[in-house]
Amino acid sequence: MRVGIVGGGLTGLALSYYLERAGIDSVAFEADSSPGGVINSGRREGTVVEYGPQRLRLTGPVETLVAELDLEDELRVADGDLPIYVYADGDFREVPMSARGFLRTDALSVPGKVRLLGEPLTGDGRPGETAAELFTRKFGKEAYENVIGPLFGGVFGSDPAEMPAKYALSGLLGLEAREGNLLVPALKRMGLEDDRSPAIVFEDGNERFPEAIYEAVRDRIHLDTPVESIHENGDGYVITADGEREVVDEVVVTTPAEVSAGVLETVAPDAASRLRRLRYNPIAMVYVRAKTPARGFGYQIRKDEPYHTLGVSWNGVAFGRDDLVTAFIGGMWEPELVSEPEGRLAEIVCREYEEITGYEAQFLEVERFYPGFPAHDHSWEALDGMELPEGIRLATNYTSRMGIPSRIREARKVAGELADG
Repeated sequence: MRVGIVGGGLTGLALSYYLERAGIDSVAFEADSSPGGVINSGRREGTVVEYGPQRLRLTGPVETLVAELDLEDELRVADGDLPIYVYADGDFREVPMSARGFLRTDALSVPGKVRLLGEPLTGDGRPGETAAELFTRKFGKEAYENVIGPLFGGVFGSDPAEMPAKYALSGLLGLEAREGNLLVPALKRMGLEDDRSPAIVFEDGNERFPEAIYEAVRDRIHLDTPVESIHENGDGYVITADGEREVVDEVVVTTPAEVSAGVLETVAPDAASRLRRLRYNPIAMVYVRAKTPARGFGYQIRKDEPYHTLGVSWNGVAFGRDDLVTAFIGGMWEPELVSEPEGRLAEIVCREYEEITGYEAQFLEVERFYPGFPAHDHSWEALDGMELPEGIRLATNYTSRMGIPSRIREARKVAGELADG
C-alpha cells in the first residue's frame, strides 16, 4: 500500500511518522517551504515568541512521541498549580482547576456551584441545541457566563451561541452517552481536573516539535510542492503536485477547508463545494511586554465586558519567557478588527491591558492568523451527508477536534486504520 498525504502540517507529519513505524509506504506534499503548518516560532528581543499555538498539553500520545523523538530535555513544563482566570465585573475570577479550587473560586456563587454539580440530574445533551444552550441547561446560567462560555469560546474564537452542539460538541455528547453524565467529561475536555496533563512549550519554540517529526521522516515529505489535483487511477489515485505525478492507493487530506476543496475539485466536486462553505474565524495575536497582576496562564474576558480583547496568555509567567504577553483580537465577534493597521491593534491591546491589570504594556508586534480557527458554527451544516470517494479521507481540525494533542491522536488513529485495512 502507498498512501498520499496532502499537507505537511502537524497532522500530515505525524501521519507520515506513524505510517513509517507501521511499515506502510507514504508520500506527503506541503506547499510551504517549511513543515509544521500553523505552528511557527520566532524570537523578539531575545525572547521566544509563538506565532501559532501558545502552549500544548503533555497528553499520553504527545508524551510518547516526544520521548521517541528524544525531545524530553527540550521541554518547559508549567507549574501544575497555575490557574486560568476569567475577567468579569472588574476583577479576575479564578477558574476552578481542582476540587479545592472549585470550593474557593469566586467565579461562581454558592448557588451557582450547587447548580453546576446538579448536572447529572439534567436531561441528555441534544444535538439540535447550540453549545451555549446546552451548557446553560446542563450547568446553569452562571457557570456558563462566568466560566464555560469564555473558556470554550476562547478555544475556537467563536460565539458558543452560534455553534451547534452536533458539530462543536460531538465528542462530549459521545462521552456523555458513555459516562452517563456530562460533568466529568466536560471537566476533562476543558482541562479542569486534578490529574490533567501538564501544559508545556518547547525550549526554542513549539516549532521544534514539527521540525523534529519532519527530520525523522524527511525522505517522505516534499516541501515547496503544492498539490494541484487528485484523479482516479483504477483502484487508486494519481496526485499531481508541482507538475509531477504520484500514484497512490489511499489519500489523506489534512489541509484547511479551502485548500482541501481545491485539490478535491476534480475527484469529489460535491465535497469540494461543501468545504468551501465552511467559515473560519480570523485572529490577530498582539505581543507585548508587561507585568502581570497574578501568577497564572492568563485570562479570558467575559463577553459582556466592554473590551475588544478576547483573552490574554501570560507566557512569561507560565514558561519563564521574560515578561511576554500575548493578547487575542478578532474571532467571530469582530473579524474586521484583524485587518486593522498594526498601530490600531497595538493601541487597543495596550490600553485595555492597562485598564484591566493596572500595568503598562509595551507593544512588540502583531501576527495575523488567516484563515483562522474553524468556526464550527452553522456553516458546518454543509458537511451533513458529505461523501468522499472510497480511499480518500479528511484528517483535519475542522472535521474533528482542534489542538496539538488532538492532531497527534488523530494521525495515530488514521495510521492504525490504514495499517489494519
